[in-house]
Amino acid sequence: MGDPASVGPELTLKALSRYSYYERCAPIVIGDAAILDRVKGVLGMDALRIHPVTDVKEAVFTPGVIDVLDLGLTDPDQIRPGEISAVAGEAAFQYVKKVIELAMEKKIAATVTNAISKEAINLAGHHYSGHTEIYAELTATKKYTMMLVYEELRVVHVSTHVSLREACDRVKRERILEVIEIANNACIEMGILSPVIGVAGLNPHCGENGLFGMEEQEEIIPAITEAKLRGINTEGPIPPDSIFSKARGGFYDIVVAMYHDQGHIPLKVLGFVYNKELKKWDSVKGVNITLGLPIIRTSVDHGTAFDQANTGLASELSLVNAMDYAISFAGGNI
Repeated sequence: MGDPASVGPELTLKALSRYSYYERCAPIVIGDAAILDRVKGVLGMDALRIHPVTDVKEAVFTPGVIDVLDLGLTDPDQIRPGEISAVAGEAAFQYVKKVIELAMEKKIAATVTNAISKEAINLAGHHYSGHTEIYAELTATKKYTMMLVYEELRVVHVSTHVSLREACDRVKRERILEVIEIANNACIEMGILSPVIGVAGLNPHCGENGLFGMEEQEEIIPAITEAKLRGINTEGPIPPDSIFSKARGGFYDIVVAMYHDQGHIPLKVLGFVYNKELKKWDSVKGVNITLGLPIIRTSVDHGTAFDQANTGLASELSLVNAMDYAISFAGGNI
């Protein structure tokens, strides 16, 4: 359910109040039942029943009943909505750890995560830069990447949660080729049998043949050449300021971005729509998927939104999208 002080609990209740999901999957929440019960009251969702369980086998999977594998880590009096704390960070980390364990033990078919606060989990002594790194370590995965999806736009990343300076240093032939291969396999898994992979450059105008940087000539082009030799339909490098428009227009099935914001900004410009007249978000769409793991992990493509916690204003659309992808990846047989 994400950080207990965030919008995660609210989004969870809103998403699972859509009864149609119980026709497509058997959802269970990993978290604290007491927090969900409090948020249910704030939202006025009196018709929903929170059903705490200690084992997945005890869940009833019935519309109107929210099954919660209750870890009992927090008391509502300890958690102030919108406040970053070590207590909330510890709980959020343990929720993630537990859901990974359940998936690795084949007790669940897929995992979907709400947002966690990187600051809060670090305050609790867990030094990770995000969900992706937690999943990679706890599943002993060495080759992985983040994929963002909004409608037909798909983006994977050579690097994510590092400084921009370090991100440039991570643009290396071996890593780029690794991400191209992961992207190609993911597209095939999603039913795109002959995917076209577009690879972004790092520098303005792809470096203008070395005038603005040598990364394209020394690292990116050799990776693309090797990918082609391995039978992957790969094009690039394409200037970063045009590749995403081309991908949206159907030139590419997926884009390999060189660093976090290069891939995140275009997708969120499309998926996050703020209504300045009504002063609210009309749309918060997009899905974060970790590729390369031995288990399925999808996630919301937004942060903890602490400023909206317990207001009833947060949009569950990104979580709904993440659930849809999890069900799809699991073959619709959860």
